[in-house]
Amino acid sequence: MTGALDGLKVADFSWVGAGPRATKDLADNGARVVKIESARRLDLGRRSPPFAGGEARNPDASVFFAQTNTSKQSVTINLAHPRGVAVAKRLVAWADVVVENFGPGYMERIGLGWDNLQDIRPGIILASVSVAGRTGPMAGFRGYGNSAAAWSGHCDMTGWPGSEPHMPPFAYGDVVAPMMLTVAILSALEHRDRTGEGVWVDVSQIEAMVQVAGDLFAELPDEKPANDDPEMSPHGVFPCRDGQWIAIACETDAQRAALAGIIGAGPPEAATAARNAAELEAALVAAGVPAAVVLDGMGLSEHPALNATGHFVRVDHPVIGPAKMPAPPYVLPDTPSHVGPSPCLGADNAAVFAEIGLTEAEMVELLAEGALA
Repeated sequence: MTGALDGLKVADFSWVGAGPRATKDLADNGARVVKIESARRLDLGRRSPPFAGGEARNPDASVFFAQTNTSKQSVTINLAHPRGVAVAKRLVAWADVVVENFGPGYMERIGLGWDNLQDIRPGIILASVSVAGRTGPMAGFRGYGNSAAAWSGHCDMTGWPGSEPHMPPFAYGDVVAPMMLTVAILSALEHRDRTGEGVWVDVSQIEAMVQVAGDLFAELPDEKPANDDPEMSPHGVFPCRDGQWIAIACETDAQRAALAGIIGAGPPEAATAARNAAELEAALVAAGVPAAVVLDGMGLSEHPALNATGHFVRVDHPVIGPAKMPAPPYVLPDTPSHVGPSPCLGADNAAVFAEIGLTEAEMVELLAEGALA
């Protein structure tokens, strides 16, 4: 069986998280995604921990990068070199989709802006993702997912009552925006297939973050609610005897009665502190009470249900070794996904450059000039 996106070709100029997580979705579902990188300016993802074997200086040892870039290929092109840009243009001519999340204006400065791309490959899709989008008064704003968390209100509503604004534990903008970018790319491809017209997809991380929390702005009280909920009670996480925590969220009187039947009618904290987390979870779920043990990273990766459904896939990486990688969180039975290893830096130079027409002699010359670095 082939993947749902088999035959789709993507020139991926994106880096860190906001773009690569979207192109990972495409690659895991069969698209041919070629990641354009440079050893002279490493993807920050390659420099992000944790590192296999503690090899922080090895650009191929980042587990963060490995999880974010499964199933892709990698070529090295120096976009600061005119002949490097010329090679990039040949890759654009090969591709159906170009993805980028550079600072606003960069693609235009090197001759790879929207109009240039349409001249090179009429009907191509350009997918851009940035903190504030490419239009409007904030179009030039530069930053990362944490900047989007501040602008979108997430920092203001995060934390305990009476606390100052608190940065979420990781850059949610780099996770939320790619999901919307993937959907937008698929929509643009459908439009192209119907009309032959190219589409410039423009995703703002701030707007994506507002989308996932917009309803809260209408209901948010003056004071931060922390774990409280306007409709559910009890609603929070509570300590257990074995050092673990359990999340409980009761919406109906029937659920509250079932909870009281198991832990009593008093405050949940006192009762859960005397119980084993896994045993309590099983009892509450069996009684119809929404409850779940709070998992850490190890507990998540070893959870029998997630492993049984195939969410984690064992992938053999040439540097990291065998490791579990997250698969797409959905099943397409006739066009299943396939998760392969992330690429080592420049590992696919010879094959990809030959495919777009470079001779071996040209590759040697361009490498010597620093254009393929």
